[in-house]
Amino acid sequence: MPMPPHPWWKSATVYQIFPASFLDANGDGTGDLAGIIAKLDYIKDLGVDVIWLSPIYRSPLADMGYDISDYEDIDSRFGTLEEWDCLLEGVHRRGMKLMMDLVVNHTSDKHAWFTASKSSKNDSKRDWYIWRSGKVVDGKELPPNNWKSLYQGSTWERDPATGEYYLHLFASKQPDLNWDNPIVRSAVWDVMRFWVRRGCDGFRMDVINFISKTDGLPDAPLVDHTQYCQPASMYFANGPQAHKYIKQMHSEVLSRGLLPLLCLFSLTKGTPTDHDLITVGETPFTQEASELAAYVLPQNRELNMVFPFVLMDIDSPSESSLLRKPWALGELKAIVDRLQRFMRDDGFWNTVFIENHDNARSVSRFGNDSAQWRAISAKMLAIFEITQTGTLYVYQGQELGLKNFPRTWGIEEYKDVASQNYWNLIKEQRRKAQGKEDVDMSDLLDNFAHKARDHTRTPMQWNASAHGGFTTGTPWMRVNDDYPEWNAEQQIGDETSVYAFWKRALKMRKVHDVLIYGDFVMLLDAHEQVFAYTRNYGSTSALVLLNFKEGEAEIELGEVIGGTTVYTFVLGNYENEAIGLKEKVTLKGYEGRVYVREALLN
Repeated sequence: MPMPPHPWWKSATVYQIFPASFLDANGDGTGDLAGIIAKLDYIKDLGVDVIWLSPIYRSPLADMGYDISDYEDIDSRFGTLEEWDCLLEGVHRRGMKLMMDLVVNHTSDKHAWFTASKSSKNDSKRDWYIWRSGKVVDGKELPPNNWKSLYQGSTWERDPATGEYYLHLFASKQPDLNWDNPIVRSAVWDVMRFWVRRGCDGFRMDVINFISKTDGLPDAPLVDHTQYCQPASMYFANGPQAHKYIKQMHSEVLSRGLLPLLCLFSLTKGTPTDHDLITVGETPFTQEASELAAYVLPQNRELNMVFPFVLMDIDSPSESSLLRKPWALGELKAIVDRLQRFMRDDGFWNTVFIENHDNARSVSRFGNDSAQWRAISAKMLAIFEITQTGTLYVYQGQELGLKNFPRTWGIEEYKDVASQNYWNLIKEQRRKAQGKEDVDMSDLLDNFAHKARDHTRTPMQWNASAHGGFTTGTPWMRVNDDYPEWNAEQQIGDETSVYAFWKRALKMRKVHDVLIYGDFVMLLDAHEQVFAYTRNYGSTSALVLLNFKEGEAEIELGEVIGGTTVYTFVLGNYENEAIGLKEKVTLKGYEGRVYVREALLN
């Protein structure tokens, strides 16, 4: 019996582009749309179905474009709307789709909406944002509550002109929109319609679970006695109206009820009429699978999928994601097992990712970026990703095995506002505690060298020319020092490269539906070095073996999988070795293998 058809986005591979760091076509040091257009064949050849653009809207770039001052225009650093149209045409002509980054929990403080809102308490847009009066404690005026910003300090900024404070969960230049105002929601729907009408194929939604705050904005519990501001995610993540508002978004914009308008528009613009949009929500501070499922289950009519943070938090202590803590393979196994099996029969759909613009390079976090093991472990991690159920996300440079920049780089090379703010906070705390200006910060730089977001924001390494071929000018951020020997041009012509392996792996995933839709059964769950699992779909089974350490590992498989003779080797990261499966297997350092078995039919 044939399997029922699946939505196109379930088998898709999505390639995330951080535009400022992808390719600079005009020599000003910042990546741009023309640079992306120039590399569309490279992306298509890799095996990509969807391109996701991090924000390219008009922005002061206080947070690398996640502070938007005009949702319906392109920032001049990146190009023009006409160039975006050319990009879209090129993407569609190659059979791919284009997904935009929707950042609507907050805007830039330079957005016309906020300029009007802060101009007067009586302005019609005053309640488009969240304004409150301060509170007086012991004769001193304090912010409205004690919430701590995700970028340090208070979430409140006082406006001297009106004497009130506005809420900003991130930087002070990123004021939060008031989603409880229906006019605000309507304005957001209009923004989305603008891009859908122009031909956009879907949206990645930034911190979409932050759009509803707890009524009354109560003080957060006191957990850090060293400062007034306290972590408050329990009051702004997954708030009381979040699902109501996303359901409304679905009915107003995302559902196919928009199709007649799109068809009419396509007559004049020539854009595809089939807008079965892809939607993925970013959902920080959401560890429970049941909370994630509420956004994703088909009957809820909200989003296709969300990005869970639980795996990306595995090496982060509670104080900050910029700090590092040890992690064990057993923890990773438990997380993957839970997400892979959760509410599968009810339609819960995963995202598969281990790298993006908000996290350090995966080969440096989960693999081994030493000269001996870098390529091998990067390929093993590729196998880890392509053999899981869920829509697959690959971040620019991940397909090359790009790694974190060196520990020798100083704090001046870290451009991210999150890195700089946390550095300044800790430095000030230490100066106060030690009573001197010159304090040791080397331990924090050790942590940043492993965990900072800056590592995935260095420019792409295209070739061995100056600045890795990223720009003919001065790059906005330093290119990693290893670009002369580790770059795309060098890898494309090398069948043993990480790029060539990713290309084969993505093709193999498309050939074997069992890797996308099959069930998930973990094997050898107590093994501290090997992650092994089977996938079963219809008459097909797959066996995946992954060694997460550099030492060899021996495992016994015979009884676990019910015989080994009918499995065929289909992918491995040690070149030129098509290895038959035996009951006792020895895996080399960071080795990964995939076997497939087709049931014998009468």
